[in-house]
Amino acid sequence: MRPVYVNIRCKPGTSYRVAEEIALREIHSELYSTSGPFDLLLKLYVPEDEDVGKYINENLLDIAGIERTETTLTFKAF
Repeated sequence: MRPVYVNIRCKPGTSYRVAEEIALREIHSELYSTSGPFDLLLKLYVPEDEDVGKYINENLLDIAGIERTETTLTFKAF
């Protein structure tokens, strides 16, 4: 499993609904509300045999209220 972080910007007034929908899908490891240019920070684990972009598109980006995302991939450094 590969840890991936996704910053999520929601349409105004939808961040609680977006967070609730993410929680219901049970795809997250951790989910936080944040300040700054994004509203939510999601940590999830993508299976090694899955394409990260396709996995996020199919499991996250069809949630109503998501305006923009920024994905950070992680690599084992040590």
